[in-house]
Amino acid sequence: MSSNPPIGQPAYVLHSRAYRESSALVDFLTPQGRLRAVLRGARGKAGTLARPFVPLEVEFRGRGELKNVGRMESAGTSTWLNGEALFSGLYLNELLIRLLPAEDPHPAIFEHYAATLLALAEGRALEPLLRAFEWRLLDDLGYGFALDTDIHGDPIEAQGMYRLQVDAGLEQVHLLQPGLFNGTELLAMAQADWSAPGALAAAKRLMRQALAVHLGGRPLVSRELFRKP
Repeated sequence: MSSNPPIGQPAYVLHSRAYRESSALVDFLTPQGRLRAVLRGARGKAGTLARPFVPLEVEFRGRGELKNVGRMESAGTSTWLNGEALFSGLYLNELLIRLLPAEDPHPAIFEHYAATLLALAEGRALEPLLRAFEWRLLDDLGYGFALDTDIHGDPIEAQGMYRLQVDAGLEQVHLLQPGLFNGTELLAMAQADWSAPGALAAAKRLMRQALAVHLGGRPLVSRELFRKP
């Protein structure tokens, strides 16, 4: 008795590189997690679809860690990103490749990624979108922490100063030292109130501290795209 044929699933290309003579090795984001697959005939029609930010339906074949692309079709309108929105999209892709374990289902991350791409294409403010995505990614992977209470469960004090204890949370400190966050900024972050003075800049510092340990000390290449000449 024959087994059921593979079923296509929604996907986005995170990264693609040449593989052997005419194939490509492609990292896909799907609701079932990050999948790596060989795309044969990558220089033909299939190769034109194997670009970032194109919503796809992909049929994966094979049970090993390295799949084969059986079928790949466009599944909607491509998201057109330019300038810093494009750099932001590439940053999200690199974050996912570096942090998301292979074949570890995270459908909420997939949905948030698709929504973030649309928001970037619409020209929404970049920084709040990036901070929200970083936070959702950390939280969904089990690395999140509270922004309105400290590691002891006490409410964050507006006048207090705090440091991040990675994988634990925020700890109040009473001696000034580098890298601290004030309570007012943290409470604004907890409410996603980006109009509060200093909240966005503090959120960027906080996310960098929180992400650094999970990136293994290797900087993100895509961050260099944001550096002004």
